[in-house]
Amino acid sequence: MNVINSKTHTVIGLIVGIALVIAPWLFGFANVGGAAVTVPIIVGLFIIISELTTTSEISPLKLVPMRTHLVVDYITGAFLALSPWLFGFADLAANAWVPHLIVGILTIGYAALTDPRDASVAVHE
Repeated sequence: MNVINSKTHTVIGLIVGIALVIAPWLFGFANVGGAAVTVPIIVGLFIIISELTTTSEISPLKLVPMRTHLVVDYITGAFLALSPWLFGFADLAANAWVPHLIVGILTIGYAALTDPRDASVAVHE
């Protein structure tokens, strides 16, 4: 069920990317340091760059086809969701690892709901 168009997907992705960059301060775990802090910042910046390079109608660079971008989103979401266990910070307070898990799962979810057709094709059909 593809209910999200590429334009909406890009907007969601940019919001998610920004939220991840500020997540350590937003959720109060910036003081724990290490991977718990660096993973969401790096993943957030990666998502922002990724959204700006898709073939979405509002992406300025239009380098990466939407189907490829969605596969990257699945991988990125899985990496983010599993990062507390991959990097060993799942034993910290919940506010330091639950956001990674939830946002990772939600990233997979909004990718799964996105129409994989490139914006130029989706607009003309």
